[in-house]
Amino acid sequence: MIYRNTVEFQVSGEYALFSDIVTRVGGERCTFHIPTYEAIKGIMNSVYWKPTFYWVIDCIRVMNPIQTETKAIRPLNYDGGNDLAYYTYLKDVCYQVRGHFEWNENRPELEADRNEHKHHNIAKRMIERGGRRDVFLGVRECQGYVEPCVFGEGESYYDDMQGEVAYGFMYHGITYADEAILEDDKNKMTVRFWRPVMKKGGIIEFIRPEQCVEKRHIKEMEIKKFGVQNFTGLMEFKENI
Repeated sequence: MIYRNTVEFQVSGEYALFSDIVTRVGGERCTFHIPTYEAIKGIMNSVYWKPTFYWVIDCIRVMNPIQTETKAIRPLNYDGGNDLAYYTYLKDVCYQVRGHFEWNENRPELEADRNEHKHHNIAKRMIERGGRRDVFLGVRECQGYVEPCVFGEGESYYDDMQGEVAYGFMYHGITYADEAILEDDKNKMTVRFWRPVMKKGGIIEFIRPEQCVEKRHIKEMEIKKFGVQNFTGLMEFKENI
């Protein structure tokens, strides 16, 4: 489904690491074969973010063949030395992304900023400029590059794929207190899981966060309030110029 405030873009990079948290126990990291909902949402937040709304990822399209590469890494440990570990990355990745934003009803103090036309136009301009902040593909060392595109155009490696590929039980993302929709998720940090399927053309359709049945509440969390007090320093600075 295409919404009135839908945005579409392509993100690519030499490497990506959408880390499976199960593999981190021994200090090593191994990537999922496909991006997580949370990783793509993080990219969209890097392109353009305001606390007035939150991004909803509708679907992605995998453009390049899924291939991995393992590297020997010497990460810093808590004692200030180095450990030896192996990180498994995705190599030469490219995804088309489609998403839209919705108003964050948990922030009534920002209701005056709910101008759909304004935010939609700013988001499209930020996509044309490659994003407002640095874009990462899962982790800091994997730089991503954003550019406008029309979702579905161009050739994907999986256009001729027969059938579907199911990836089983997989991490979906985290619901923070300020974006919680369901009543039982209010004032909590919640980890979500789902069972993704890649269809012909490399298309993966994401379910919405509140549709994730398999989840776990991690801890209690309060909502940070945004308002005039957050910009007092900026206003005082302008008055002194």
